[in-house]
Amino acid sequence: MLIDTHCHLDFPEYDIDRDEVIRRSLEQGIGYIINVGSSLENSIRAKELAVKYESIFACVGCHPHDADDFSPDMLNRLKDLVSNKKVKAIGEVGLDYFRNLSTKENQKKAFLSLINLAKGSNLPLVVHSRQAQEDTLAILKTQMVSKAIVHCFSGDEQFLNDCLRLGYYVSFTCNITYKKSDKLRKIVKITPMDRICLETDGPYLSPEGLRGKRNEPVNVRFVAEEIARIKGISVDEVAKATTANAKLFFNIK
Repeated sequence: MLIDTHCHLDFPEYDIDRDEVIRRSLEQGIGYIINVGSSLENSIRAKELAVKYESIFACVGCHPHDADDFSPDMLNRLKDLVSNKKVKAIGEVGLDYFRNLSTKENQKKAFLSLINLAKGSNLPLVVHSRQAQEDTLAILKTQMVSKAIVHCFSGDEQFLNDCLRLGYYVSFTCNITYKKSDKLRKIVKITPMDRICLETDGPYLSPEGLRGKRNEPVNVRFVAEEIARIKGISVDEVAKATTANAKLFFNIK
């Protein structure tokens, strides 16, 4: 069994065949899917999908791209969502200095507010950090965040070691299969198996050979296969370790 710990099945890219995508994933050994909210509206839909499907769990949050629109009302409405038992984390949240679609100041404010929501709800954080390693770590350390996963990990070795020292998990996507991802594969190689989770980030980041097409949870197997190749272990070993990690992190019984 594999677990896709980060995708966006509520996005419009799946509107025409969402049920089929989910059915196909289950039939091909994807035991659970974590659907991650990126805005209030997406978080509401993520929760609704999780309630509808036994195999889907939800995270609720606000992506840093949307931080300029973050408000106290949005925070209160997200608080209402976390009372549902299928909501397993706050995310995705964090900082993105690559595209800067929201100001850095507003990204930090939203990040802090959502960290407080996670603490008050006793839920872990799903963290987005792109070209913002220093500020991401500073905020996580200052706020004494004890349980987090850095999704779609793209940082350097120092960032990885800092995250590991703080006890965090990291998740890798299908981009580790790309021909020009040698630096990222080196990061995979040195990351302990007891800290790795798998994800697709669908509909984005389809694996090599399928680039340009919509990604979906079933493709998480390509991540497992590539990690097995990089580390010289079996796919079964990768599946066993990453499934145990995901179940522990997201409190899936």
